[in-house]
Amino acid sequence: MEFPVVFLVGYLMLSCFAPSCYGVTFSSLHKTLVVSASSPLHVLKAGEDELTIKWEFNQTFPPGTDSTYKTVKLKLCYAPESQKDRPWRKTVDDLKKDKTCQHMIVARPYNPSNNSFIWKVERDVPSAKFFVRVYAYDGQEVVVAYGQNTDHSKTFDLFTIHAITGRHASIDVASVCFSFFSVGSLAAFFYMERRKGKFSQHK
Repeated sequence: MEFPVVFLVGYLMLSCFAPSCYGVTFSSLHKTLVVSASSPLHVLKAGEDELTIKWEFNQTFPPGTDSTYKTVKLKLCYAPESQKDRPWRKTVDDLKKDKTCQHMIVARPYNPSNNSFIWKVERDVPSAKFFVRVYAYDGQEVVVAYGQNTDHSKTFDLFTIHAITGRHASIDVASVCFSFFSVGSLAAFFYMERRKGKFSQHK
């Protein structure tokens, strides 16, 4: 009975050396993917505008560097100025705790070249400055590499997204029409009351 218990404890201790137990740090990853994000607009509107994202393996790395890459995940990430005084967007080296890239764009099987995806900005994206990061995963769903469309300090090639304000143009038009209708109805009411008063006086 003692052997299975000892074996189980030993197995659990060895398992904790796996990345899934202690987490992967961003600083341990190599930037092996080249990423670009482009749009004809300087400011994108949530729920309306589109962003074209392209990515590929950086051929300056030795052949076989990407042999363990199985999938990639594209994520929308907050720029430093949109993280300031917002701990819920804080950058942490431990990727399990990191809150920089909270918005999932899409997941795709890994392909070393000719990758492109047109993403329509989702309606729930808040107003902020962003960049795009692509993470590469191995067969165990562990992050093994990355790429992003900005520099290391995350200051170049950023883009701005404006959130949905909660009002729509059709609502504004309806409000104006209702206001005109209300004023017109009120004016008609006073006109009719005035006529009634004059008619009573003539009697």
